[in-house]
Amino acid sequence: MVWMVIGGPLAVVVASIATAVIAFRGADPVVRDAPAARVQATSIARQPAMVARNHAATGQAPAVRPAVAGR
Repeated sequence: MVWMVIGGPLAVVVASIATAVIAFRGADPVVRDAPAARVQATSIARQPAMVARNHAATGQAPAVRPAVAGR
């Protein structure tokens, strides 16, 4: 019974240390890209899907024209 009282918490401590070592050794590098450019490209790419979704929800014909990638 004493081995459970000592062994249980000891196993948790060893597992947490092992997890911390794995996390620090395998950490990914920080991405420092400009997220605004990616957001704009993503919104242009998703525009046809948004128009179709709005058309399906309201039943009205889409009144927007597709965006040009160069603008």
